[in-house]
Amino acid sequence: MRNIVEVHKLGMKYQSLNGEINAVENIEFSVAEGEFVSIVGPSGCGKSTLLSMISGLLVPTSGEIRINGRTVNGTSEEVGYMLQKDHLFDWRTIKENVLLGLEIRNRMTPENKEYVYNLLKTYGLYEFKDKYPGQLSGGMRQRAALIRTLAVKPEILLLDEAFSALDYQTRLAVTEDIYSIIKKENKTAILVTHDIAESISMADRVIVLTKRPAVIKSIHEIRLSCENRTPLCSREAPEFRIYFNEIWKELDVHVEN
Repeated sequence: MRNIVEVHKLGMKYQSLNGEINAVENIEFSVAEGEFVSIVGPSGCGKSTLLSMISGLLVPTSGEIRINGRTVNGTSEEVGYMLQKDHLFDWRTIKENVLLGLEIRNRMTPENKEYVYNLLKTYGLYEFKDKYPGQLSGGMRQRAALIRTLAVKPEILLLDEAFSALDYQTRLAVTEDIYSIIKKENKTAILVTHDIAESISMADRVIVLTKRPAVIKSIHEIRLSCENRTPLCSREAPEFRIYFNEIWKELDVHVEN
């Protein structure tokens, strides 16, 4: 499979009241078409900074990011970004919220609208299209947020702690939903999370970062002996605990790198 995302010798420094902060240093990895990659690391190590650079929202101090062979210089329609909060507008219906990206880009064609309506039907939200966000559960809101992201047909989805605002039970159900949607729509995804179990259950590979300045400590190829690879089934695989313990030890900030 071809690489869609390529990160080369990436570094990021920024100024604070206490002087220059070295957030990310010499990061190198690639993500293949259709692959799901998770990034974990100690709190404050620069995981979200890395995702913001891939999205084009932040300009790296050094190094280069290429998407489909082109250097990232600002935001791109090839990349969809899903944040911790769903950021649905309470005064707009679900239909109006999921069409927002098309509206902003002036791409409200009948074909594009039909594509979005089909997403709503496929993923169980069409009958709620005229409801408002406050009338939906947290899980349904996250599904709506993902459909809004998918509406503009990005190739790559960036998920920045996209489930952490949900309670544990809802979070498990939503990760199952979101994973299923991403796979059915054949999207390439990068997830930043502090939840080790979540990272293993969803990803083909888990990239472990060190404390700041973040460098890559290890990359784990996730191979689980479960017939139907879903987040919930993955947690039942015998290898799951082995991966969890390895990554947990690598993330222990009290252990010297």
